[in-house]
Amino acid sequence: MEGLAPYHHGDLRAALLRSALEIVEGDGVSALSLRAVARRSGVSAMAPYHHFRDRAALVAAVAAKGFERLHAATVEALQNSGADSLKSLVASACVYVDFVVANPALYRLMYSAELADRTSFPDLAEAAAAPSANLARLVATAAGAGYLGSVDRRSAALQIWAMAHGIGLLAIDGYLGADPRPRAIALVGDSVATMLSGWSLR
Repeated sequence: MEGLAPYHHGDLRAALLRSALEIVEGDGVSALSLRAVARRSGVSAMAPYHHFRDRAALVAAVAAKGFERLHAATVEALQNSGADSLKSLVASACVYVDFVVANPALYRLMYSAELADRTSFPDLAEAAAAPSANLARLVATAAGAGYLGSVDRRSAALQIWAMAHGIGLLAIDGYLGADPRPRAIALVGDSVATMLSGWSLR
């Protein structure tokens, strides 16, 4: 059947998540429902309830998958950035913005107001913590190399994330032109490098 996500026995949850991601990316978050995911996956309307108690649980699982993808993309980029901590932070910020531009609907879901409190969704909390922990490690390394000056590490990490987050949103909201990806990546790279250079003088 056209449009269905095939799955093997024991892999229904993964198939449901694939379908959910396709719905979010193709039709937006508002189109995401357990019934829509079941229909797209070619299973009964009740089948998703064996894996997700309600729509909120499904939404949280999709968001967690987004954070896992973001973390994997960042790790891959850092493997090619070398040992220099400034280059690593710039590479991390660039791949972050690239992810936002490539996955606008998914990214909005990941940081939607309904998921701001992650205490009810431990899998989401764990997945969301991985990119943050990676940024904290990069900032700590940069601090050891003298790039932070007197700037507090937690404050530096928050400022770098806010910069990447803000530029990403500007890009997907149409404020950086019709083809925002190259401009957004260049902008965040220059911004992070400038921030670190300024901090190192403090």
